[in-house]
Amino acid sequence: MSLWANFALGFTYLSPVVGIYTLFAVALATAGPPMFWSLVIVGVGQFLVALVFGEVVSQYPVAGGIYPWARRLWGRKWAWMTGWVYLFALLATIAGVAYGAGPYLAQLFGFSHSTETTIVCALILLAVALVINLGGTKWLAMAAIIGFSAELVGALAVGGWLLITQRHHNLGVLFDSFGAGSGGSYAAAFLAAGLIGIFQYYGFEACGDLAEEVPDPTRRIPKAMRMTIYVGGAAAMFVCLSLILAVEDFAAVINGDDPDPITTILSTAFGSVGGKVILAVVGISFLSCTLSLMAAASRLMYSYARDGMIVGSSVLRYILPSRHVPPYAMAVAALVPAIIVLVSIVSTDALTKIISFATLGIYLGFQMVVLAALRARLKGWVPSGSFRLGAWGLPVTVSALTYGVLAMINIAWPRTPDAAWYDNWIVALGTAVVIGLGLLYMVTARPHERGDAAAGDAIASSAELREGAPPPR
Repeated sequence: MSLWANFALGFTYLSPVVGIYTLFAVALATAGPPMFWSLVIVGVGQFLVALVFGEVVSQYPVAGGIYPWARRLWGRKWAWMTGWVYLFALLATIAGVAYGAGPYLAQLFGFSHSTETTIVCALILLAVALVINLGGTKWLAMAAIIGFSAELVGALAVGGWLLITQRHHNLGVLFDSFGAGSGGSYAAAFLAAGLIGIFQYYGFEACGDLAEEVPDPTRRIPKAMRMTIYVGGAAAMFVCLSLILAVEDFAAVINGDDPDPITTILSTAFGSVGGKVILAVVGISFLSCTLSLMAAASRLMYSYARDGMIVGSSVLRYILPSRHVPPYAMAVAALVPAIIVLVSIVSTDALTKIISFATLGIYLGFQMVVLAALRARLKGWVPSGSFRLGAWGLPVTVSALTYGVLAMINIAWPRTPDAAWYDNWIVALGTAVVIGLGLLYMVTARPHERGDAAAGDAIASSAELREGAPPPR
């Protein structure tokens, strides 16, 4: 993978079109136009996390991303649990993206809108993504670049056209709630709508998941991560802003009279034929995002299995000789999300619940690495990769950890009091179950004791460097 292909992978994983189009209606109905500012707040917080990750991956450019990073920074047990949580979150994110694509694909192919058609379209999307991923890294790189191009069309061309032809408001609406959240505290409504920003800004870590498939990764991957935040974040804000200013009646969205404002906007702006073309571009964006997520999840499983740290390791670490990809790990990365999509039929507001659970798990995995980096730094670790923060390392790491903890509290907070207690707490309960199962598996099977990969050596390596020893290879 070239630098641009690696950046395109992270960009399509972060996916401005997918992130905004999936949750725009929910966020706008919850907090009105000011929900836009959550993209700015979260963008700053996640940029801090990306800087921390950049230092780590620059020193440890190992396939699998946060699992091997946590292993080198802290040790076997911490790394195993980090990877376990992150893996489940990745699989749930794949399901959330596929489920979010369902309504748009149903409209594209002329299906009537229903839960059943959404599920069928999501399953088809997962199957297509699996087939493309099995084609190998070159196929993935090509698909990522095509997806990146589609994202730019969807973000810049569509957004620009909306601003030129369908702008019904000025920028002042970004400070007007139009009655959203009037039933209680507006701050609570804004925090709830903040899920659109929190869901938007991850994917940059995928650049590091394929570190062993990128030439000169110690320089290229940190740069690709930062580019993902810069470009992806700017594109997401542009998409969101163009859609907000194109909404004719905010009250109709907030009151539920217009539950699908994006379809209303696209139909008005582009007509039936043009609307189909835009839906096709959106569909490609969702597919490319699913491809990137599936690639990241399969590489994490492969990295786990290569170290013998998960049940079925002998199968999951198998590499297809002709394609140089882990086919069985990829199959799992498609099958588990398919099961989540099928099970979602029993939960109210399934899309929000799936995305909330996935995002909480991703953030927990992220912050376990950030905490490991902070601990290692306080114990003497000095990053020795090509990308280093220098004196800014400690304050940036502390700030990233603080942001992440606050974001996780916001994600897990129960917000459906009228639902059954288990449905109201399903995000926190689901995460607790994943952690509990992981701890049980770790205690009984002791998978962290397998494998001979380096672990917990960051601090020792820094001590050796201070004593004049050559840097570890």
